Amino acid sequence: MCSQARFGGNPASARTCAARRLAAAAALRARDRQGPSIRFQLLNQPALDDRQQTWSARHFTATPFMTREKVSASWRHYLGPSPDAASVSPYAAPVRATDLSGLPAAHIATAQFDPNRDEAIAYALRLLQAGVPVDLHQWAGTFHGSPATVSAEVSRRQIDELTAVLRRALA
Repeated sequence: MCSQARFGGNPASARTCAARRLAAAAALRARDRQGPSIRFQLLNQPALDDRQQTWSARHFTATPFMTREKVSASWRHYLGPSPDAASVSPYAAPVRATDLSGLPAAHIATAQFDPNRDEAIAYALRLLQAGVPVDLHQWAGTFHGSPATVSAEVSRRQIDELTAVLRRALA
């Protein structure tokens, strides 16, 4: 679902989609190890919680591009076939981190019909409560992966926004 073409050939932008979970985890780890310095988190439709217990995870089980089974399979591939839930590290599932203070500023974008929507919004709120600057954009009428539908006007707006946000962060 993620490609450089979606972001005007910019591989840095493409990685925001392909590695959004890892981007949040890397920010946590870098903070905890006092480096390297990370300037910004661009988290577009991130999957941050392996437990899949939120309202959106329970209700958006068969949306275009993303089903509950795909979300579960993603976590199985990432954590192994049957991880001990109590031992899942916040570096693997960033929403499990108890302290989000000291993290870099974040832009978090969510889709209305996305199983991962509520965990991303909850993460944004927790970042704000920890004093981290956050821009949160909830895209009405969209679904997980909808920017891949480049013929849709809302998809073009999403891509333009993500590109502009990344450019500002790297300037």
